[in-house]
Amino acid sequence: VQLQASGGGLVQAGGSLRLSCTASGFTLDYYAIGWVRQAPGKEREGVSCIRGSGGSSNYADSVKGRFTISRDNAKNTVYLEMSSLKPEDTAVYYCVADRGGCFRSMLARGGYDYWGQGTQVTVSS
Repeated sequence: VQLQASGGGLVQAGGSLRLSCTASGFTLDYYAIGWVRQAPGKEREGVSCIRGSGGSSNYADSVKGRFTISRDNAKNTVYLEMSSLKPEDTAVYYCVADRGGCFRSMLARGGYDYWGQGTQVTVSS
């Protein structure tokens, strides 16, 4: 059972990246999937989350209008499209799975059912 985040990299400010979160060993359909990031010296921050049923989503104020979360249950994958990236978006991004919904991931509280290794996003100015 594993969650794998990928797609990070180095990009200039104003650029775009697409992160992927792929599950193996379980089906994402029944889980809310969140993206949580942590920058050096800063607290963990909930970035976005998409629910399993209906697919409604939440975004942190800091990324609204710039990030879009989506899911493809057939591919067992959730995506985070990031555009207009800023240096303050630099962080390790983790995806987490939570059967209880988006509450914990948006508050970056922990207690998720699954979370995997992160992917580094670096935005240069």
